[in-house]
Amino acid sequence: MIPKIVITECDHDSIATEQDVAQQRGVELVLAQATTKAEVIAAAADADGIVVQYATIDAEVLEALPRLKSIGRYGVGVDTVDVEAATARGVAVSNVPDYGTEAVSDHAIGLALAVGRGIARLDRGIRAGSADFVPVKPLRLIGGRTFGIIGLGLIGAATARKARGLGYEVVATDGRRELGSTVDGVRIVSLEELLSSSDVVSVHTPLTPETHHLISTEQLAQMKTEAILINTSRGGVIDTAALVDALSERKIYGAGLDVHEQEPIPADHPLTTFDTVVLTPHIAWYTEESYFELKRRTVENVIDTVMGVRPRNILNPEVLPN
Repeated sequence: MIPKIVITECDHDSIATEQDVAQQRGVELVLAQATTKAEVIAAAADADGIVVQYATIDAEVLEALPRLKSIGRYGVGVDTVDVEAATARGVAVSNVPDYGTEAVSDHAIGLALAVGRGIARLDRGIRAGSADFVPVKPLRLIGGRTFGIIGLGLIGAATARKARGLGYEVVATDGRRELGSTVDGVRIVSLEELLSSSDVVSVHTPLTPETHHLISTEQLAQMKTEAILINTSRGGVIDTAALVDALSERKIYGAGLDVHEQEPIPADHPLTTFDTVVLTPHIAWYTEESYFELKRRTVENVIDTVMGVRPRNILNPEVLPN
């Protein structure tokens, strides 16, 4: 029987890349556009593997799909997939953890510079007929300033490398690293020290129960009043209400946010009212190169697992046969 892979839902302009891979591997590929759990269950009832973008795949869904062998997630984060429940049922879960490393780190640096140099604010002034730079004073040189990285994984490390190249002193906090050690020129410090010493704080940690609202009122109060907060990881890592309060009370200078607790972020959201905030619509991952790689590798991981081949990326390898 030909293996069947279902893409539960996808907002990409085309699935031609995925279709090419499936055709080459002799696999049936179906796009369902199922968003609710009931729709996912109905669409994937006879599927050997599924590819998901935003759909929730929890114990209830898994229980209803006994034929399922593999779940592939478009992207790095798997916060919508219950990996523990999948593992208990012998279902492999894969992602593509390194497809957007350079793109996301580029974007994090771009946001830091856009906020720090007042670029968006100056652009809006020009378009309104003003050449006044007083609203963005005082601007500071990068040299002698500190760039803090929360989470020194692939993207965090790439961001650190680029920040150092610009002239920042870079510090990082990461539970997998020893406090006081140095990794590729980056000093490992506590979160408290990072927040209090950094001029830019850039978040690069996955969203888990432990990191949900990792940055909230207490942490924002520890930051410098001229500090900039950057987030290209997951919106839920930052407590949005606390951030709005901190910006309103000028406890920090500004923020550059590509990810949001509510996506898409509403046009009338309070964050849109601050001149020192730059917002982008969760596109840090995107370049033409990363887009193609994401699509190809996501479906390859699922097909490999279904066909008994160890995938390039798997979060629960214990489910694979020896």
